[in-house]
Amino acid sequence: MIRDVVIHINNEQPLLADLFGSPTSVDVGLVCTNVRTVDGKRPIFIDRTESIFFFPYLSVRFVEISQAAIARHIAEGGDAVASTGAAASSTSGFGGSALVAMLDQERAPGPGPDDDIEIDEGFLRRIRDI
Repeated sequence: MIRDVVIHINNEQPLLADLFGSPTSVDVGLVCTNVRTVDGKRPIFIDRTESIFFFPYLSVRFVEISQAAIARHIAEGGDAVASTGAAASSTSGFGGSALVAMLDQERAPGPGPDDDIEIDEGFLRRIRDI
């Protein structure tokens, strides 16, 4: 179970939910439970938050899964993709989905976001003259 996933529905406020497994490209919707608003309250259109919900991807703008939620899911024995690309078996019961996790890998050293920017002295001079 992937907990505290933020689901952004078209023309609605974001919702928090718990996913049964990671989304895949062959799914037609998002299956989840424990749907609540971001502040933890029950949305007015839901009778019981412990029910199982299906949100068709047509109505979902995007889904936010935090790295902490991914790490917790993997620690609980959930599915993951190894660095070689081989998928581990899914324990969710809702299909053989794979979750990409780069939590244990170190980032390759390289330039930071501003390291490769060259300062154009002529441009800066023109701005200062204004």
